[in-house]
Amino acid sequence: MILIAGLSATAPALAQMHGHGHMHGADGTGHDMVNMPGLQGENATAEESAELALMFQRFQTLSREVENLPNGIRTVTRSSDPQVMDALVSHTVGMIDRVGQMNDPKIFIQSPTLDIFFARGDRIQSEVDVTDEGVVVVQTSDDPEVVAALHTHAAEVTAMVEQGMHAVHQMMMQRPSN
Repeated sequence: MILIAGLSATAPALAQMHGHGHMHGADGTGHDMVNMPGLQGENATAEESAELALMFQRFQTLSREVENLPNGIRTVTRSSDPQVMDALVSHTVGMIDRVGQMNDPKIFIQSPTLDIFFARGDRIQSEVDVTDEGVVVVQTSDDPEVVAALHTHAAEVTAMVEQGMHAVHQMMMQRPSN
């Protein structure tokens, strides 16, 4: 009788974890695509989390070009939606400023690739320019590990621009800790 009660209590959770009900989070919580709690952080402002949520909710309006440089990256990101474009500019400027200050927002779902930026922010030279073309970012470094991280993060951001939150889920599932 105890076994049957235990199985009936876990059956809904198992069904949800296997895609029935879209509750496949490692902790059983699933996804809240309205409030997006994973975009909050230990050291992130409500405004920063809201900007991220807006960009993920309307990721289809974004487009991006990346050029890997021998010592960094050059990216151009834009949105056809003025509200998303404003959030993009604010997010880009804000995060580059945080990197320079080595002030990690600790967004719950952020890529481990960012750890090196917040640890070695003083080794990254950044230029941001908002043009008719979009938000143009050039980041360079003399540190080969930072350059590799810049290349990796640029590819991660491009995947998010192309696939939205699906890309984040894929990256999180590929992490050794999951």
